[in-house]
Amino acid sequence: MTAPDTPTRLLSDAARARIERECAKFPPEHRQSAVMAALAIAQKEHGWVSPEVIDEVAAQIGMPPIAVHEVATFYNMYDVRPVGRFKLSVCTCLPCALRDGAKAGEYLKDKLGVDYGETTADGLFTLKESECQGACGDAPVLLVNNERMCSFMSSAKIDALIDELKAKG
Repeated sequence: MTAPDTPTRLLSDAARARIERECAKFPPEHRQSAVMAALAIAQKEHGWVSPEVIDEVAAQIGMPPIAVHEVATFYNMYDVRPVGRFKLSVCTCLPCALRDGAKAGEYLKDKLGVDYGETTADGLFTLKESECQGACGDAPVLLVNNERMCSFMSSAKIDALIDELKAKG
């Protein structure tokens, strides 16, 4: 007698445990309040949130998959398609645009040879246009992999950042 097929889990036990810790911060009937943290944990582990990962997150926290998908596609910090090793999100909202945010974005497009939403041929960089990052006074700002904010990004500072990231690549 063979054992019934068990579905392959995409999230590691460590990721599932971290998601449970996030869910425990809320009353049991409000586990879904941890959806953003759960998506961030899943994305950190996989680099992006595929439909299968979204389904697994939904099952773990007790939400319909479409509701988790809606969160993942509403916020620009989640990636529902694969991205490069380094995702560079440039704020081009009006305050940043007025302080050279749009110029920094154009410089990055030229330097990397990609447009917003595209990944370099070597898979190293994905360039994203982002919404406000809450650092208008530090414009132009960009965020690396949703974790590292870089402020006052002149062309020289962008060049140094790209060189640093390529060395880590």
